[in-house]
Amino acid sequence: MIQIRPATPADARAITELLQEIVDAGGTTAITGQVKREDIAAQIRATPRSAWHVAEDETGELLGFQWIDPMIEEPETCAEIATFARKGRTGLGIGSALFKATQEAAKRLDYTWIRANIRADNAGGLAYYQSRGFEDYGRIDGYVMGDGTVVDKVLKRFDL
Repeated sequence: MIQIRPATPADARAITELLQEIVDAGGTTAITGQVKREDIAAQIRATPRSAWHVAEDETGELLGFQWIDPMIEEPETCAEIATFARKGRTGLGIGSALFKATQEAAKRLDYTWIRANIRADNAGGLAYYQSRGFEDYGRIDGYVMGDGTVVDKVLKRFDL
């Protein structure tokens, strides 16, 4: 059974460990390098218009997490979303359960739409957001990641 709850700074260690596994595996996120617990804890606390949720199993093991933050270009109307699930645990409904909680939070925070910014080579991420009802609306060609890797990105939007 998947349990969803709001994340707190106390979840930063588990979130950092899961995210570092995904970053180290490569190919799905634009995040590079070392993920720091202090940075995650600070990001969870960063703004009252952010919403972080964690997905856990019945033993409390972190299965995934999702957050929204105000989009820099349109902070009053749009939230930017990020979603991560533990490797080998995708396809179990984690993302669906997380998005339900995130969608409710986005409405409560008065956003009118959510933007997903996905690496074009991340087939799983593209399929996930498409299955939630996100629609393509743009691209970023030649995005340079922190480690110098160049990727294209697909921009998707979900109207609330």
